[in-house]
Amino acid sequence: MAIISVQNLKKTYGNVQALCNLSFDVNEGEIYGIIGADGAGKTTLFRILTTLLLADEGIAVVDGLDVVKNYKQIRKHIGYMPGRFSLYPDLSVEENLTFFATIFNTTIQENYHLIEDIYKQIEPFKTRKAGKLSGGMKQKLALSCALIHSPKVLFLDEPTTGVDPVSRKEFWEMLKKLKKHGITILVSTPYMDEAILCDRIALVQAGEFMQVDTPQNIIDGYSENIWSVKSDRMHQLLQDLRDCPWVKSTFSFGETYHVTAKEKATIEQLNTFLTEKGYKDIESKSIHATIEDCFMLLMQKKNE
Repeated sequence: MAIISVQNLKKTYGNVQALCNLSFDVNEGEIYGIIGADGAGKTTLFRILTTLLLADEGIAVVDGLDVVKNYKQIRKHIGYMPGRFSLYPDLSVEENLTFFATIFNTTIQENYHLIEDIYKQIEPFKTRKAGKLSGGMKQKLALSCALIHSPKVLFLDEPTTGVDPVSRKEFWEMLKKLKKHGITILVSTPYMDEAILCDRIALVQAGEFMQVDTPQNIIDGYSENIWSVKSDRMHQLLQDLRDCPWVKSTFSFGETYHVTAKEKATIEQLNTFLTEKGYKDIESKSIHATIEDCFMLLMQKKNE
């Protein structure tokens, strides 16, 4: 059953189209990821769904309530954690949490079961001003404040951007626990490795969803031959790979390049090409696609 339903949503800023006729549903109790780079329209979408921004056209319904007609009621049903830290830096951890509980006419004790695992990690710093917390601690406090009124839907806009890898992993473990409490989670991220942790994902670019499915189904649907390649002179290697007659496209992936190969090409042909170019220590192998590979392929097709 859909708890979020969006139909033909459009939003423009001057000549820039932030959302382009967007339609999708989010099922109750799932973690739904919006995956895309900066400027793809993720924050605009979240601000519309959380009643902070009006769309130019279209309809959005959250928990059976229209985001325009019923905006006051919706705010009681949702929790929102924006991309930038938006709590009161001059208030302490405990004061921020108490303040948000009071706004929603509840107490920390009433819904403590929802935030217990998170809050225990920041409780030793409860008298510290929020502005003096580390990035990971700020993230945990913001999530606690978004949950304190026991929302049915949680909106998390790039919650792990700028956070260290350990805190990112801890954060996603928290989301899995929240899902068990029946909370529906809509989360946006530019990190492709986080996509695999969602139940379903939408790959978004320029305000349009390029593909919506489970992460595994998207990976399984990747139809190209893909290789991982590295060698000496990595900077020059990128240009030579793009000039190689056996290669469709290539992009940087950590310490290697991921290469989409033409249909009948072989790694031996690639290695010969690179050897003739004078490369040494060539390491090339066939690999399985990642979500990022799928995203790049969709981008390539979109731009053709």
